[in-house]
Amino acid sequence: MQFTYYGHSCFAVNVGGKKLLFDPFISANSLAQHIDIQSIRADYILVSHGHGDHIADVVAIADNTGATVIGAFEVVNWLANKGVKKTHGMNFGSYGFDFGRLSFVPAWHSSSMPDGSYGGNPGGFVVVSADGNFYYSGDTALMMDMQLIPHYAQLDFAVLPIGGNFTMDATDAVKAAGFIKCDKIVGVHYNTFPPVVVDVNKVKDIFKMADKELVLPAIGEQVDL
Repeated sequence: MQFTYYGHSCFAVNVGGKKLLFDPFISANSLAQHIDIQSIRADYILVSHGHGDHIADVVAIADNTGATVIGAFEVVNWLANKGVKKTHGMNFGSYGFDFGRLSFVPAWHSSSMPDGSYGGNPGGFVVVSADGNFYYSGDTALMMDMQLIPHYAQLDFAVLPIGGNFTMDATDAVKAAGFIKCDKIVGVHYNTFPPVVVDVNKVKDIFKMADKELVLPAIGEQVDL
């Protein structure tokens, strides 16, 4: 599967002939100023929760691409009121799309919209498709519920936060990799602002010592996973 990193927790995966874009926060990210959001293509935009550093560019990209926005019912309703035309609201559960089967699963975090209104439950996503399977945890602490993820699919890779403070740090992300039975991890939600700045070499060593593969693409980089 082709994976493109756009900074912070924003990335795209080509799967089932569709481009899935996750948690677009680009234009307000000083580290991603070289990314032109008008150039980004998406068939679906998947939103893990309502915080501004995960939804900042949803409306603009959805308007430009005609993408369907998927996320918690409360989040997509809020976005619909901001002008998003195509939405699919979920709560924790699974649904079949044309790219494969999508499960919205719990995350331990919080969720409110930029105006302070209720953002429903924060979550993550498991994508099961003919091209492969992956898990994006969204913003979360380490939690025992992650041990259920292998019941959804045998994963080809997983996308986990490593920045700490608001989410798991690298040490907990390694434990999460064990819970989800996945040795190939893409690290996100780090180095964007001071509370989540990490020593990348130390993070790599933590994964190496645990015999896990840590993938840290540059912003704008495309990799095959």
